[in-house]
Amino acid sequence: MPLDADPRLVYCIGMIELYLLSSVIGDAIVKHWAAFTIALTCLTVICVSLYFLNYYVKIILTIFCDTPPPLLMGPVDFARIEGERVRFRSFDGTSLQGMWYHPTDPTTYRGTIVFCHEYGSNMYSFARYTQPLLAAGYSIFAFDFRSHGDSVHGSYHPVQWASDKELGDVLGATGYIETVLREQGQDVRIGLFGISRGAASGLLAAASDPNVTAIVSDSAFDTQRTLVTYMKRWVHIFASIRLIYENHTERFWTLMKWIVIRKAQSKLHRRFPSVARAMKDMTPRPIFFIHGKRDSYISYKQTEYLHKLAADPKYHWIVPKAKHNQAVVINPDAYAKRTVAFFDKYLAGLEVDESVIRGE
Repeated sequence: MPLDADPRLVYCIGMIELYLLSSVIGDAIVKHWAAFTIALTCLTVICVSLYFLNYYVKIILTIFCDTPPPLLMGPVDFARIEGERVRFRSFDGTSLQGMWYHPTDPTTYRGTIVFCHEYGSNMYSFARYTQPLLAAGYSIFAFDFRSHGDSVHGSYHPVQWASDKELGDVLGATGYIETVLREQGQDVRIGLFGISRGAASGLLAAASDPNVTAIVSDSAFDTQRTLVTYMKRWVHIFASIRLIYENHTERFWTLMKWIVIRKAQSKLHRRFPSVARAMKDMTPRPIFFIHGKRDSYISYKQTEYLHKLAADPKYHWIVPKAKHNQAVVINPDAYAKRTVAFFDKYLAGLEVDESVIRGE
């Protein structure tokens, strides 16, 4: 059509074409109304499903990334002990604060244990869990995870889930200790003692560091499995139709977990490795799992699950009246006796009756 055509003519032709097109579409719908109805229904279901899926993901992502957990330590129930301060580097170069605690009598030395504190705490909490080990002759190396205590804070926003950043911090600590021990001509085999997120990070690190010889894991958890548990627990808060939220399939939760983890990794600029997968990939290592049966934040079933994945030799102790990280408070004597016996057998190489570790 000429560029200088009458606009009214152009408009009329356009309207005629639109009418003819709508007539063709209308005829097609009339002839194939069943197929059209099915297609429209499927499209509606897909759109509604995507809407609710996106709605779910936004809420869970906020909880995952920004909601502080109800597990931060309350009033300090241990005396703060000073040791030999050192600075060392995480696996990615971040500056971290560490502290050596050595036995009073060097002749009693049995080995070195790296202590990984819980989320929201610091290296001084080693005194709550490992003083009996120090008294038994073990050197304890405690450190502050990044953005905790006296380690570098910067712009890093820590969350309660073990990420590749915390994994790098533990590997930095174990690497530093192994270098020092090697320079001193000592055995580079070390023990690892972790609490909650520190325990999860320690298990991840042990899968990469064969020099970690024995592990005590108190209140550990797998991020992915815990997230699914939380989603099932929280769903009634943000889903108003009971018939729907009580009948989601496991495939739905698997999809939700996959989406949330990947969005969280992108938002927080870190990865959240699977502790369960690390357990499967780990060269067999002696592990002593501990968990409180009344833990309402991280279920003791998490530890039972990880214990099943671990290879022998392995032990687990579910403490009946203990809440999160409280096994040492509920039963301090057994806690001390069993953890010391475990490291005596598997780190120091002493003759120990396994029934002591098992609490029999």
